[in-house]
Amino acid sequence: MTTRSLPRRLSSVLLTVVLGTGALAACGGSEGDDKGTADAAADTGFPRTVKHAMGSTEIPARPQKVVVLDTGELDDVTLLGIKPVGAVSPHFKTSGGFPSYLKDKIGGVKDVGPMEEPNLELIASLKPDLILSSKVRHEKVYDKLGGIAPTVFTETTGSPWKENLKVHAKALGRESKADTALKSYETRAKALGDSIKAKYDGKMPSASVVRFVAGPTRLYQKSSYSGIVLHDIGLTRPASQNSSDPEKTMLDVGPEQIDKADADLIFVTVADAPDKTQQKDVTSNPVWKDLNAVKKDKVFTVPDETWMSGIGVQAAEHVLEDVAKATDVELPAK
Repeated sequence: MTTRSLPRRLSSVLLTVVLGTGALAACGGSEGDDKGTADAAADTGFPRTVKHAMGSTEIPARPQKVVVLDTGELDDVTLLGIKPVGAVSPHFKTSGGFPSYLKDKIGGVKDVGPMEEPNLELIASLKPDLILSSKVRHEKVYDKLGGIAPTVFTETTGSPWKENLKVHAKALGRESKADTALKSYETRAKALGDSIKAKYDGKMPSASVVRFVAGPTRLYQKSSYSGIVLHDIGLTRPASQNSSDPEKTMLDVGPEQIDKADADLIFVTVADAPDKTQQKDVTSNPVWKDLNAVKKDKVFTVPDETWMSGIGVQAAEHVLEDVAKATDVELPAK
């Protein structure tokens, strides 16, 4: 367990200063300010101790130079208004670089990957004041990362993405902004579901998620990241993908088992070069061709980087766009 502390006297002085600043902000701040009352209130919380998957970490001041070591963390920090100084690109990708859906927010960010072995020397050279990752990704180098900067880990990635956002927001002192963004997304997802249900005469269509990777083809469960987004919309899932068990987020199938993917709508992503996957074998198989969604032209290829690797609110907003297009309904405004 790693805990970072300031000398007691310095901590007291800093806390007095920030509390005084917060009181002034409460008297004179306005919602139109760049640092409105919500951000000012967050500022009063530093130094703060954040409990996380590896123990607890003290963060002396509101972080400004952040390094993120997975795509969910990248989605979260940019959602909260921070351009990280360093990040890793997706471990599954069909093209190099960072996610294209975040391109307007990550110009100039240093790639500190690869994911499996982050470049610790490069991370240290960036002089971060916070490092974010997860136990499932980087438990083995947690102590080394903690020697560089205050480090906060969530337990895992994927299904707990909403809870992870709250941990990241707490470490960054931006809880209010995270809560607002999450509620806005959930409201929009429900409104989209209401529109789809109305279009389908009161009955929600079923949706299947198929991912082609190197190895067996994957069907993603209700408990997966994309599965949670589809659940927020209200789409039903086929029996093969209806598990809510966070430990079972996917089901591997071969070409002859692809009938398990049948649904009213099938969303397909490709994580690797197609010739490394079973995509050709699956889609040329009579079992695939006999699926209702295939025969009705209701199979939609969608970006892997948002449906699988994004793991955050911003990626989820793109999933909403794809579902709205697939169901031919207007996407509700934010």
